[in-house]
Amino acid sequence: MKQVLETIIRNIVEDQNSVSINEKEEADKITYEVKVAGSDMGRVIGKQGKVANSIRSVMRALGSKNKKKVVVEFLD
Repeated sequence: MKQVLETIIRNIVEDQNSVSINEKEEADKITYEVKVAGSDMGRVIGKQGKVANSIRSVMRALGSKNKKKVVVEFLD
């Protein structure tokens, strides 16, 4: 799942080398902390958070296959 998230994020941003994804796994929950360059944060979040919410929806759908709750956090 991390690979899918990384692919999505890298295709959105301009500075692909600054993408960092930290994965924290618990019993029934996986949290992904996404860090991108400050100039790319607007691209990842999108207008009114639509891009970010779409990314979260895709990841939640992937998590439901494995019966895990997936949370995606975008950090500054």
